Amino acid sequence: MAERFEIVEKALLRMLEEKKYTALRDLLVVMNPSDIAALFDDLQEERIPLLFRLLPKELAAETFVEMESDAQELLIQGFSDNELKEVLDELYVDDAADLVEEMPANVVKRILRQADPDMRTSINQILRYPDNSAGSIMTTEYVTLRPDMTVGESILRIRRQGIDKETIYTCYVTQDRTLVGLVTVKDLLLAEDDDIPIGEIMLTNLISVTTHTDQEEVAHMFSKYNFLALPVVDGEHRIVGIVTFDDAMDVMEDEATEDMEIMAAMTPSEKTYLKSSPFELFKHRIPWLLLLMVSATFTGMIISSFEGALSMLPVLTAFIPMLMDTGGNCGSQSSVTVIRSLSLDELRFSDLAKVVWKEIRTAVLCSIVLAAACFLKILLVDRMLLQNPSVSMLVNGVVCLTLAVTVIMAKVVGCTLPLFAKKLGFDPAVMASPFITTIVDALSLLIYFLFAKLLLGV
Repeated sequence: MAERFEIVEKALLRMLEEKKYTALRDLLVVMNPSDIAALFDDLQEERIPLLFRLLPKELAAETFVEMESDAQELLIQGFSDNELKEVLDELYVDDAADLVEEMPANVVKRILRQADPDMRTSINQILRYPDNSAGSIMTTEYVTLRPDMTVGESILRIRRQGIDKETIYTCYVTQDRTLVGLVTVKDLLLAEDDDIPIGEIMLTNLISVTTHTDQEEVAHMFSKYNFLALPVVDGEHRIVGIVTFDDAMDVMEDEATEDMEIMAAMTPSEKTYLKSSPFELFKHRIPWLLLLMVSATFTGMIISSFEGALSMLPVLTAFIPMLMDTGGNCGSQSSVTVIRSLSLDELRFSDLAKVVWKEIRTAVLCSIVLAAACFLKILLVDRMLLQNPSVSMLVNGVVCLTLAVTVIMAKVVGCTLPLFAKKLGFDPAVMASPFITTIVDALSLLIYFLFAKLLLGV
């Protein structure tokens, strides 16, 4: 698909350069808005308005929603008031609210000035809700029915109002704005009689969210229940909007990206990689790098405190990287597994004992295999092949014993810290590889030198 799109993209850009506008328009009208929006990423700024004006009004609005904010801002600044109003009239309210959030203040004023009063009211309503809440991603454009309406009346209402709604497949039944049920278009079409009241066929066992429900929880509900839309209610169970499947997908993508950035020890960024400047990447990365660098000084302090032991038996130094790396890798495996389970809502803090017991059993099996492999490696390579006289069987035992204990300790630390972070209200992704590795490195050295002191007398 990527190669095919690249071929089409080159053909479209060549037609634009050759000013074959009629043929270019004919190709654009059969393309998906997301694919058209991708074309604007490779265009020179002066050509963006020209290509956009070739699109039919409805397709232009759908493409506009999919474009990057920089291209959107460029177009808005070049639009006449009538052009801007035409685009805004075709946008759904939630898309218009997202646009307002991403634009600078001077552009926002112009957008609100050209929006009709109803849209302006709806945008202001959505923007009042906290960021990352259900209210901030919902749309107020949905179909409502009354329980006393018949199937025939309901279908007629959908035909009249549906053209301006973001989705018409799921319709919500309200009584004095209170949500009492829902009915699908499938239910209406398959009803035995057009005179049957909606109250007799509607579903009353509803799942809904409040305006302040976290957007990540909303996205999980879409994944769990396979919803196409989810009603959003206020404190008195009055419906105020709906979250649609496409918005939930955007949330899932944003949350997954944010978790990956946090797990890699970076501050989350709202811009894509290619849109971020080197200085912006630097700002997102340097705080964590400084923190991890400073925290790594504790590892250096531990090594310095056992400098005498290392001078008496220098061969101990050769095994430090292997012990630290193995411990860090084991801790990272456990932490990533638990973090992913937490993000999928598969684990709770109450599962702490179960998680620790499972990880301990897993760690014991891993430690046995790793320690045995390490013992053979030191025996065959360091002692026999390299003929290092300092590598005695006792040294081999210290290294393997340290490795076994380190693996168990690392996996326990790796599985518990994300759970405690979640309990305290922090993002569990913070307790990912870099942070876990730093802690495990220090602990593995303490275990190593403790065994060296007890068994080797250094």
